Amino acid sequence: MQINIDSGRGKKDKSVWNLADAKNRFSEVVNLALHSGPQTITRRGEKVVVIDEKSYQKLTGKKQSFIDFLASGPGLQGVDLTRDKSTMRKVSL
Repeated sequence: MQINIDSGRGKKDKSVWNLADAKNRFSEVVNLALHSGPQTITRRGEKVVVIDEKSYQKLTGKKQSFIDFLASGPGLQGVDLTRDKSTMRKVSL
Protein backbone atom coordinates (compact mmCIF):
# COMPACT_ATOMS: atom_id res chain seq x y z
CA MET A 1 0.00 0.00 0.00
CA GLN A 2 1.35 3.40 -0.94
CA ILE A 3 1.39 6.17 1.61
CA ASN A 4 -0.48 9.26 0.51
CA ILE A 5 1.23 12.39 1.74
CA ASP A 6 -0.38 15.79 1.30
CA SER A 7 2.26 17.97 -0.33
CA GLY A 8 0.47 21.13 0.79
CA ARG A 9 -0.66 21.90 -2.74
CA GLY A 10 -3.89 19.94 -2.61
CA LYS A 11 -2.30 16.91 -4.30
CA LYS A 12 -1.50 13.61 -2.66
CA ASP A 13 2.01 12.26 -3.25
CA LYS A 14 1.59 8.71 -4.56
CA SER A 15 5.31 7.99 -4.87
CA VAL A 16 5.98 7.22 -1.19
CA TRP A 17 5.95 3.60 0.01
CA ASN A 18 6.48 2.01 3.40
CA LEU A 19 9.19 -0.67 3.39
CA ALA A 20 6.91 -3.69 3.79
CA ASP A 21 4.72 -2.69 0.84
CA ALA A 22 7.72 -1.78 -1.29
CA LYS A 23 9.21 -5.24 -0.65
CA ASN A 24 5.95 -6.95 -1.57
CA ARG A 25 5.46 -4.86 -4.71
CA PHE A 26 9.07 -4.22 -5.68
CA SER A 27 8.48 -4.75 -9.41
CA GLU A 28 5.78 -2.10 -9.33
CA VAL A 29 8.05 0.31 -7.44
CA VAL A 30 10.79 -0.20 -10.05
CA ASN A 31 8.39 0.23 -12.97
CA LEU A 32 7.04 3.44 -11.48
CA ALA A 33 10.58 4.72 -10.91
CA LEU A 34 11.40 4.01 -14.56
CA HIS A 35 8.25 5.55 -16.03
CA SER A 36 6.81 8.01 -13.49
CA GLY A 37 9.80 9.33 -11.56
CA PRO A 38 11.52 8.76 -8.22
CA GLN A 39 9.86 6.49 -5.64
CA THR A 40 10.51 7.10 -1.94
CA ILE A 41 10.60 4.17 0.50
CA THR A 42 10.32 4.90 4.22
CA ARG A 43 11.36 2.84 7.23
CA ARG A 44 10.90 4.21 10.73
CA GLY A 45 11.29 7.80 9.58
CA GLU A 46 14.29 7.15 7.33
CA LYS A 47 13.92 7.52 3.58
CA VAL A 48 15.58 6.07 0.50
CA VAL A 49 14.79 6.86 -3.11
CA VAL A 50 14.58 4.54 -6.10
CA ILE A 51 15.46 6.31 -9.37
CA ASP A 52 16.28 5.30 -12.93
CA GLU A 53 19.92 5.02 -14.06
CA LYS A 54 19.82 8.10 -16.30
CA SER A 55 18.75 10.26 -13.36
CA TYR A 56 21.41 8.66 -11.16
CA GLN A 57 24.15 9.36 -13.70
CA LYS A 58 22.98 12.97 -13.94
CA LEU A 59 23.01 13.39 -10.16
CA THR A 60 26.38 11.76 -9.57
CA GLY A 61 28.03 13.73 -12.34
CA LYS A 62 29.41 10.73 -14.16
CA LYS A 63 31.38 12.13 -17.04
CA GLN A 64 32.89 10.58 -20.10
CA SER A 65 36.54 9.54 -19.98
CA PHE A 66 39.23 11.93 -21.17
CA ILE A 67 39.87 9.74 -24.22
CA ASP A 68 36.16 9.78 -25.14
CA PHE A 69 36.10 13.56 -24.62
CA LEU A 70 39.03 14.03 -27.02
CA ALA A 71 37.57 11.62 -29.56
CA SER A 72 34.25 13.49 -29.57
CA GLY A 73 35.92 16.83 -30.30
CA PRO A 74 36.46 18.45 -33.68
CA GLY A 75 38.67 16.60 -36.15
CA LEU A 76 42.19 17.67 -37.04
CA GLN A 77 41.56 17.95 -40.79
CA GLY A 78 43.26 21.04 -42.17
CA VAL A 79 45.61 21.44 -39.19
CA ASP A 80 49.32 21.44 -40.13
CA LEU A 81 51.05 19.08 -37.71
CA THR A 82 54.42 18.92 -39.47
CA ARG A 83 57.47 19.78 -37.39
CA ASP A 84 59.42 22.95 -38.12
CA LYS A 85 62.92 21.74 -39.04
CA SER A 86 64.64 25.13 -39.07
CA THR A 87 67.72 25.60 -36.89
CA MET A 88 67.35 26.90 -33.37
CA ARG A 89 67.97 30.56 -32.71
CA LYS A 90 71.16 31.69 -31.01
CA VAL A 91 70.86 32.80 -27.42
CA SER A 92 73.52 34.72 -25.49
CA LEU A 93 73.88 33.68 -21.89
